[in-house]
Amino acid sequence: MDRKSKLRYILIELAHHLPYSIFGVTIALILMGLLMFIAIIANSEHRVPMASAELFHVFHPAHVLFSAVATTAMFRKHDGNVLKAIAVGFIGSITICGLSDIFIPFWGGIILQQEMQFHICILEEPGLVFPFAIVGVIAGMFVTKSFEKSTEYSHSAHVFLSSVASILYLIAFGLTEWVHVLGGVFMVTIFAVMIPCCASDIAFPLACTHKHCSHPEDYNKID
Repeated sequence: MDRKSKLRYILIELAHHLPYSIFGVTIALILMGLLMFIAIIANSEHRVPMASAELFHVFHPAHVLFSAVATTAMFRKHDGNVLKAIAVGFIGSITICGLSDIFIPFWGGIILQQEMQFHICILEEPGLVFPFAIVGVIAGMFVTKSFEKSTEYSHSAHVFLSSVASILYLIAFGLTEWVHVLGGVFMVTIFAVMIPCCASDIAFPLACTHKHCSHPEDYNKID
């Protein structure tokens, strides 16, 4: 398959996954708003950053897990090279999840004029991240054989986890009054989710597939 056809197919995949991304970000914002409301009612809103930091260290590894599943599964749908699939799934999940959950929220907080702390889990707590990436890659190697729409569902879960992790990072490491700049948080989260997650789940694995890869006929019918 030539570069033009591969790019066309990547754009089609991105379009198909866009609703999952929007849905995931919106649900994550609603969930975090409800948690903030409960914290205020309980008079414990001053503990929200601490609780958010703890929750971030749950959602970020979970995000890495689902990212590894989605990235590996997408690659395996189009290329049977096992070693290459492992490398693509592992690198794609570790690096791009860090970009989505940490780097973009950090700079997003800076843009929103907040004093942000820079915390990188893969360097400070590698044991919190690597096991999830390894298990995710292993699961992604087999999931496409048993679940036809595995990439769509794993991407949907991936987007939701990424959205929550990005918001938690913002709250935990600087942006405590996030509700008052909700529009900015929404834009930062959309950016943090759409570009890295779709790159990890779709663009990166498809770009790494071999040139003789064949795609479903349904995609060839789309203009």
